[in-house]
Amino acid sequence: MTTLVRGSSDTLTRDALTVLQPGFTGTTAPDWLLRRIGEGLSAVGLFGRNITTPGQLAALTARLRAEREDVLVAIDEEGGDVTRLEARTGSSFPGNYALGMVDDVHLTRAVARELGRRLAECGVDLNWAPSADINSNPDNPVIGVRSFGAGTDLAARHTVAYVEGLQSAGVAACTKHFPGHGDTNVDSHHALPRIDVDLDTLHARELVPFRAAIAAGSKAVMSAHILLPALDPERPATLSPQILTGLLREELGHQGLIVTDGMEMQAISSVYGIERGSVLAIAAGADAICVGGGLADEDTVLRLRDALVTAVRDGDLPEERLADAAARVRALAAWTRRARGAAAEPGAASQEGTAPGSGTEIGLLAARRAVRVTVGKQPYEPVTSAPHVAAFTPVANIAVGDETPWGLAAELAELLPGTTTGTCPSGGDMFALAADVLAAAADRRIVAVVRDVHRHPWMANALDALIAARPDTVVVEMGVNGAPPRGALHIATHGAARVCGRAAAEVVTGKGAGF
Repeated sequence: MTTLVRGSSDTLTRDALTVLQPGFTGTTAPDWLLRRIGEGLSAVGLFGRNITTPGQLAALTARLRAEREDVLVAIDEEGGDVTRLEARTGSSFPGNYALGMVDDVHLTRAVARELGRRLAECGVDLNWAPSADINSNPDNPVIGVRSFGAGTDLAARHTVAYVEGLQSAGVAACTKHFPGHGDTNVDSHHALPRIDVDLDTLHARELVPFRAAIAAGSKAVMSAHILLPALDPERPATLSPQILTGLLREELGHQGLIVTDGMEMQAISSVYGIERGSVLAIAAGADAICVGGGLADEDTVLRLRDALVTAVRDGDLPEERLADAAARVRALAAWTRRARGAAAEPGAASQEGTAPGSGTEIGLLAARRAVRVTVGKQPYEPVTSAPHVAAFTPVANIAVGDETPWGLAAELAELLPGTTTGTCPSGGDMFALAADVLAAAADRRIVAVVRDVHRHPWMANALDALIAARPDTVVVEMGVNGAPPRGALHIATHGAARVCGRAAAEVVTGKGAGF
C-alpha cells in the first residue's frame, strides 16, 4: 500500500539530496555538482583525484561554498598509508599503527590537531577518520596499519585522543568502521566479510573504542559493510536496524551523524545494488550515504535521490526517518561552521594540549619515535654510499590506493645521492626475484623494503633467499610488523607514510637514533 507523503515534493527531494555524500572527478567542481548543491545537495566527498596542492584544494572548497555556504566538505584523510591531501607524495603524518606503537596520547592528539588544522585551512570540515578498528586479526587485508593496534584499551585511548585533536581544529571526526572491522579476513571492497564472535566478545573488544569515541563527542560514526550474526544474521551492519539504531543509537547513545562506508563497495552493491542499499541504510538508521570513491557522476546522484524519494512515496521508507537524517546532516554542518570560527580565534591553539615539538614537524617527530630497530648477529655498519633499494610490492588494497608512493628510495637518495631502486612484483618466483635484485645491486649495499611480509609467503621466501646471498642486507618493514626480524638490520616503521620512509632512511645511514 502506498502511504501519503505529508511534506511537499520539493521538501522530499531536498531531503533526499541532503543525505548524499557523493564524489566527482577532476580538480574543479563540475557544473552538475554546483547545480545540485544549489538544489539541496549538502555534502561533497573529496578523494586524491580531486587534489593537487593545498592552494588548489582551498580554491575548490571556496567554489563549493560560493554555491552554498553550509555545504559539508568531507575527505578520507587518515594520514599514514591512507592520504588524500598528499596522495601524490606520501603523507607528512604517520598513521594509526605508528601512533599506537609510540603510545603517547598527547602525541596522537597533537598529530590529529595539526592534520585537522591543515584540513580546515583548505576548507575541509568532515574527516572520515579515525579508524577505531582493533587489529585482532593480523591477516586482515584491509585494516592493518590503519588500526592503532591489537590492544582494546590502546585503540580506545588513541581513538579518543585523535577525535579530540581533530575536532579541536574545527574538523568533525567520523569514527569508523562500526561495529569493528579488525577481525575480518575479507576486504569489503571486494566481498562481504563475516565476523563470527559472540556478543560478550563484541562488547569487550570491538565496541570499546567506539563507546569511548562516542563519550568523547565524536560528531560522526561510519558503519562497516560486515555481517555479524550475533547482532544481525541477515543484513550487514550498514543495513541493519538492530546495529545502527538499536546498538549504536539507542544502546551506545550516539546522537551525531551516522555515515555509511562507500555504497559502491562490492559488499553492498553486488548483493543489494546501490539504490536499494541506500534506501535500506537510511531506513536502518544511517543519516548520510557515502558514494563516489568509484561512482562519481551526476547519474549516480540522481539515481540515489530518486530511489529515496520513490521509497518514501511507496511506503518503503518512512518520511520522518528521511527528514530526521537530513536534519542531522544540517546540524553537523551548523556545528562545523561554529567550530571553524572557534578554532580560528586568537590563542585557540595554545589552549589545547600538545606534545613537545608539535607543529608543522610533528609528523616527522612522531614517525621517528615509532621506529623500532633490531640489529643482526654482527655489529651494524651504516650505509654510507649509494645503495640499491629493492621494493617488494604487494597488491595495494583499495583504501590505500596504488597511486601513493611508498618506501624510502627517495628519502635515501636525498641523503645518499645516486641511490638506485627496483621493484619486485607480487607473486614472483623467490629465486628469480632474489637473482634480479642481486644483479641490479651489483656491489652496492641492498636495502629490502617490504610491507606485511607475514601475509605474503612469496615475499618472505624471496627475502630469505636474498639475505642468504647477501647477509648484509638491510630490511625495512613498512606494514604490520608480524614476522621475526631479518637481515643485518631490521627496521620496523609501522607504516608507509613519507615521513616513515624518512625516519627509516636516517637509521639506515646512521644519521638517526635507534641502534
